[in-house]
Amino acid sequence: MKKILFVAGASVAMLVGSLAMAQQAAAPPPPMNFFVSSVGLGKGADLGGLAGADRHCAALAKAAGSAKNVWHAYLSTQGAGAVNARDRIGKGPWFNAKGGRVAQGLADLHGDTLELARLGNTLTKATALDEKGNPIKGVGDTPNQHDILTGSNPDGTAFTDAADHTCKNWTSSAADGVAQLGHFDRTGGPNVSWNSTHPSRGCGQENLVSTGGAGLLYCFAID
Repeated sequence: MKKILFVAGASVAMLVGSLAMAQQAAAPPPPMNFFVSSVGLGKGADLGGLAGADRHCAALAKAAGSAKNVWHAYLSTQGAGAVNARDRIGKGPWFNAKGGRVAQGLADLHGDTLELARLGNTLTKATALDEKGNPIKGVGDTPNQHDILTGSNPDGTAFTDAADHTCKNWTSSAADGVAQLGHFDRTGGPNVSWNSTHPSRGCGQENLVSTGGAGLLYCFAID
């Protein structure tokens, strides 16, 4: 009798375990609330300010079928009323179009607890996907487009010096001027920062292309 009860109990346990695994397997992936824009606006760093950049992120997300409604571009601005990129993207966690988690929260995203290169998140070429779930061209691809507009320090804050790091707060496409860039693939440049690797060589589309970019943005849903 004990043997029969043991076998029956084991069978029930296996069945429960199988059902739990089936439920986990059937669970839908988390909705996308982060992506790298598949395209820029085509006007260099003239994005129409933060509002224009946000509209671009929202339009791409909507076209891709996103259920999220409020999207912000990861951009800082300078001067009076300066805005920190990290303050406008919500609190996380953030997932790409395939349900992969790229960061648990702001501290994780920016590596606030780490001293080396702020590597707290999982952003790489394999996870920094566009709104359709496709990889972005990086180092080794043609053309290389790993430069992402941010205008930010590595901790996600705005620059406070007198120099312009945001192409006049994302309103200039002049051949001169500077926008701070990150590398989504964490390859090349003076560091491996996803959000603050080096400055651009101007604000025009051709200037951004010349250093390995296309005017692409990091987009985050905040709803």
